[in-house]
Amino acid sequence: MAEISAKLVKQLRDKTGAGMMDCKKALGETEGDVEKAMEWLRQKGITSAEKKAGKIASEGLVGSYIHTGGRVGVLVEINCQTDFVARNEAFQALVKDIAMQIAACPNVEYVRASDIPADMVAKEKEIELGRDDLGSKPAAMREKIVDGRIEKRLKELSLMDQPYIKDQSITVEDLVKKSVAGLGENIQIRRFVRFVMGEGIEKLEEDFAAEVAAQMGTK
Repeated sequence: MAEISAKLVKQLRDKTGAGMMDCKKALGETEGDVEKAMEWLRQKGITSAEKKAGKIASEGLVGSYIHTGGRVGVLVEINCQTDFVARNEAFQALVKDIAMQIAACPNVEYVRASDIPADMVAKEKEIELGRDDLGSKPAAMREKIVDGRIEKRLKELSLMDQPYIKDQSITVEDLVKKSVAGLGENIQIRRFVRFVMGEGIEKLEEDFAAEVAAQMGTK
């Protein structure tokens, strides 16, 4: 059996919010593999986040972030169970960090991959299946490659799957689970909107060279 270090136990605890002994046991059962240990804990219903997930979260905050220069802005609603936690500094810091995360992720459109409409997923799959680089491959291999590409694409659109900007070793989902463990309540990112200055407006493309040439021709 692989030696289970205190650092590894702490890493698993930070990711799941489970107790130290449960984390040590999970790592022992999975030979020190953190990802497999997380799955083991979820299967046993031990993680704090799993236990809290079914609790109704109807309180919380709407947070905002305006990036330097005022060209990108974000509004995000994050829910918790009680107004007491909503007033907690740690929860407020989480809301701010998530808003900053959204501002830094221009490709993110949904809270989680499961929120992406089925028709959009089907369209992405149709596009991938039609790519030239798959034409000569066996059908089973094409399907496997496409599934991998689709999974990657969906994660690019999902906020919860993004590496956390302040600690690239964890995802936004891990950050939320860590907050659930620390604050003792269910926490859910409900919705968000990202504003980019001038987005969607047709801008007049000025051809300065042509303008100068025209002015010279009139003289």
